[in-house]
Amino acid sequence: MKKNIVIVFLLVLAVAAVVAIKNMKAGGSCASGCAGGVCTLPIPAGRPASEDPVTVLATSPLPKLLDLGAGKCIPCKMMAPILDEMKATFAGQLDVEFIDVWENEGVGQQYGIRTIPTQIFYDADGTELFRHEGFFPRADMLAKWQELGFSFEGEE
Repeated sequence: MKKNIVIVFLLVLAVAAVVAIKNMKAGGSCASGCAGGVCTLPIPAGRPASEDPVTVLATSPLPKLLDLGAGKCIPCKMMAPILDEMKATFAGQLDVEFIDVWENEGVGQQYGIRTIPTQIFYDADGTELFRHEGFFPRADMLAKWQELGFSFEGEE
């Protein structure tokens, strides 16, 4: 009887180890917590801040799109080419910024981030107009900007 309990325990332990290794190979620590376009794992502490995000927002008199995410978060990686394209297409009309909340300690708490990616829309004065959590397609972001009263040259 004791031998059977030990065998079952070892099997459960082996399955747990295989699942943990598979999740780590699938994209780092975030992959297992990313589903439905959002990453919900807690923000790790103890990483140095590389840039003051308030300074990033205050450097231009344009409306701003701030995306808060992480380099290892799958939905965040999906947002990167969209943000890069918008930054290039709407240069001089819209500031598009990305802040990695895992590399910048305290930023997630400063902005009240619950999940990543989170997009925050600001007017030219820095007033928050809208907030979205999760993957946000380009067309939907542009539609939201129009709804908020902004249009940009080069929109489709």
